[in-house]
Amino acid sequence: MSGGTGTPQDVAAEAARRRTFAVISHPDAGKSTLTEALALHAAAIEEAGAVHGKAGRRGVRSDWMDIERSRGISITSSVLRFEYGGALLNLLDTPGHADFSEDTYRVLAAVDGAIMLLDSAKGLEAQTLKLFDVCRHRRIPVITFVNKWDRPGREALELLDEVEQRIGLHPAPLNWPVGIAGDFRGLIDRAGGAFTRFLRTPGGATRAIAEHVTAEEAAEQEGETWETAVEELALLEEIGATLDMDAFAAGTCTPVLFGAALPNFGVEALLEAVCRLAPAPAARADSGGRERPVSAPFSGQVFKVQAGMDRAHRDRLAFIRVCSGRFERGMSLTHAPTGRPLATKYAQTIFGRDRSTLDAAYPGDVIGLPNASGLTVGDTLYARTPVSFPPIPAFAPEHFMVVRASDNSRAKQFRRGMDQLDSEGVVQVLRSDLRGDQAPVLAAVGPLQFDVVTARMAEEFNAPVELTRLDYSTARITDKESAQTLTGRRGVEVLTRTLDGSLLAVFIDKWRLRAIEREHPGLTLTPMLAAGVPD
Repeated sequence: MSGGTGTPQDVAAEAARRRTFAVISHPDAGKSTLTEALALHAAAIEEAGAVHGKAGRRGVRSDWMDIERSRGISITSSVLRFEYGGALLNLLDTPGHADFSEDTYRVLAAVDGAIMLLDSAKGLEAQTLKLFDVCRHRRIPVITFVNKWDRPGREALELLDEVEQRIGLHPAPLNWPVGIAGDFRGLIDRAGGAFTRFLRTPGGATRAIAEHVTAEEAAEQEGETWETAVEELALLEEIGATLDMDAFAAGTCTPVLFGAALPNFGVEALLEAVCRLAPAPAARADSGGRERPVSAPFSGQVFKVQAGMDRAHRDRLAFIRVCSGRFERGMSLTHAPTGRPLATKYAQTIFGRDRSTLDAAYPGDVIGLPNASGLTVGDTLYARTPVSFPPIPAFAPEHFMVVRASDNSRAKQFRRGMDQLDSEGVVQVLRSDLRGDQAPVLAAVGPLQFDVVTARMAEEFNAPVELTRLDYSTARITDKESAQTLTGRRGVEVLTRTLDGSLLAVFIDKWRLRAIEREHPGLTLTPMLAAGVPD
């Protein structure tokens, strides 16, 4: 097959019912818990999990790596695909820790919208602020979910004010909590005025029981607490805290919902808001700035490469966001960077670490291609009509380590593991003329990335490694002519990226970089994208 059999009208209709979105936030705000709660309410799973299996519950499906389960953090993004209310949802869970900002940024290149979690007690945190900036830069509409309202926290109006004052987003609550954080009585739907009270299920492993109460009954039963909520709602009306869809699409207004993901309070309202408000896939600009409509022949972009998801096969899976057209398993695609054909006989759909055969996909969907050699993050694939989408940039590394195999007899496994982790973007692997191929340099945004390397090299490749820290903290892209000037100078080293052969100049600190720039103003020293911050 060369291009799929769906008509442009069929493709446009299928795209219109897709919602492809990421869940993003500061660490420990509850992303993985919310991810499972959304899947639970869509009946995609029968029982929710929690990190570390608290209260006897199993681990979250989206956190499938051993190191994720042992540390209780998400270190890699994952995809959950399910249907709800006639919509097909592609939900991408992301790491919250700043050390894994690159993985989150790649995911944001593949989605049309985002759910941003705020911890009711902590509000806007450092990583949250950066993620809002990235979403604004990429013009990604954001729905905000204030989580953990069943625990002590700050006042709702105070949180809304913080969102508006610190990041310039106009908050528009869709529902409102009755009771302060830690004394959660239920939610008022602003559109219809209905009040919903929630009852916990054992361990929060199944959907919370929702009890719908009339306003009159709520006023009688909740008393002063209800009156306070009604007064706050009147204040929201007075200050114009209402949803403007044009402003939402432009990234200047955020719908806000309240709830608690762990006991599944308010999750269904969030799910319905995503289906109703989040944008469907739309035309995407190619590298030349031309819009490629969703009804054009198939095109897609690799936004993630991951190995080790299936220990029985130890294969390598490329995650591809469908940008246009209909995909059919078995169709022949063209790899835009090389012009080589690519077979898709074994295309798969993804749900956490679980996979199944995928026969067809449409704009917004995520395709998994196992063992597609030569595919790296940012690559474009297409059928019939050539296209190339803008590359997904790498972040500027700030931490550097020399890595060596602990056992020289495992040299072959060591090289294979380094190549694999480099292609996935777990770290950047750099070749050093000073140390040779047996001791490459690893470059990372944050030090936790090195822990992932150590764990995966031992577990997946049976090639334990030893790491030695280098005292570099600043990197710039350079060229061969500039490299000749830099080589041998104190406090600077030129390294070669093994993935593409480009040159990276690394400096002990920004002051040494500035001194070099003053001495040699004509050098090519191009800044890279800072971690979590738009260029």
